[in-house]
Formats: sequence, C-alpha cells, structure tokens
Amino acid sequence: MTLVDIAKTLRSAVADLTFSDPVSAVYNPIDYAWKLHETYLARYGRPPRRILLIGMNPGPFGMAQTGVPFGDPAMVKNLLRITGSVGRPDPEHPKRPIAGLASTRREVSGTRLWSWVADRFGTADAFFAEFFVGNYCPLVFLEASGRNRTPDKLPKAEREPLFAACDEALCATVDLLKPELVIGIGRFAEQRIRQAVTDQTIRIASILHPSPANPKANRDWAGQVDEALARLGVQIPEHQSNPRM
Repeated sequence: MTLVDIAKTLRSAVADLTFSDPVSAVYNPIDYAWKLHETYLARYGRPPRRILLIGMNPGPFGMAQTGVPFGDPAMVKNLLRITGSVGRPDPEHPKRPIAGLASTRREVSGTRLWSWVADRFGTADAFFAEFFVGNYCPLVFLEASGRNRTPDKLPKAEREPLFAACDEALCATVDLLKPELVIGIGRFAEQRIRQAVTDQTIRIASILHPSPANPKANRDWAGQVDEALARLGVQIPEHQSNPRM
C-alpha cells in the first residue's frame, strides 16, 4: 500500500457522488491532474513521516490547477520541482478555467505555506524528511458565480458519503505514514481528523489556516505557525535563504 494506492481508491470512491444547488460544478484534481498528483505523492510521501499536515480541500487557484495540496503553480514548479500538463474537468466552470502550471494566478494560501517551508527548511527535501502535506477532501465545489463552496457547507445528505470516503482515506494515510502528530490546517481539518483518527497514541492539533479570508492569517501567518509548532514541541530550523519563487 502506498499513498498513490490510497489516492486511487479515494478517486474512485468520490467519482459518482452528486451535489445539488448552489453547487454548479465539481472539480476533482486527483482525476484530471492525476499525473502531477501522483508525482507529488510518490516523490514526497514515502513513509514514515513524523508530522502530517492536513488541509480542508483544494483551492480553485491552487490544487485545482496543479493537483498538489496548497499547490500555487509557481511554488509547485520552483520549490517542489514538479512539472507536467493537466487535463480539464468536465464540466469546466467558465469563471474558473484550468490552466495547470501555466496559470499566472497566485494562490495565497499555497504561497504562504510553501514560502514558510522554503524560509524555514531551505529545500522541499529537507521539509519532507519529517513532514507531509495532504488535503482531507479532494474535491472543489463551485457555485454558479464562481464562488468556492467549502465541504462543511454542503447539505448533510451530501456530506455524509463524501466524508465517509475522506475519513477512510485519511485513516489509511495515517496508518501508512505512522505520524506522531497530525495537524489540521484550520479548525475544520482538525475536527475531521479527531472524528476519523481514533488511535489515542497519535497527537492531534491545528494551526491557523493561511487563507487571506481569515484576518488573523494576514498578520504574520508564518510567525504564528512557528509559535504554534513550538507549543507542540516541534522544532523548526533557523531561517534559510529563500530561493526565488
């Protein structure tokens, strides 16, 4: 069993789920951007990993474009060194086209997270020696306006089968990577981790989500993450020279 196997199972499990208004389009980047997603998992997701970071679901300008969690295109190319082409979702929302790594729109959450990695660890390899970053849910939900709709806002009847598949994938990921600490990037992710992961020997916590929609995240998000990790006993290296992104 590998992370690639787990992702294939999750991809199949969510393929036939349906969602109602106000959701007008659903993107599954672990389908149309599979090649890049598979590269990310195979390159950086070999067990064990001491600390697992879990986000909510793909953003329309990040993982939706690249297949990589928090996958701001520039960061994916320059820090993670992942290249390749992606397909297109069907249907494709006219206000949220997929350009893959050619997208020039920055994804703020991804820029913040991976810039923190570059600043603190210097290279992706140094970071992934102990950490791994994933998402709880692989799907993007778009309203007719193009607005992103988060999974927690779905009706209960639509959430339950989706969350069941995501819980299973999360538990399989934890079983494989054997982390000591699983950290939700944001409260929603922490809640889902606590619901799904029942092993009492694994510590569960959260850090502030880097989304610019969160006012707190716009005030030195990286410094707040350093402080949160320090409280959890996670040592972060001295700041490294930041490569040009």
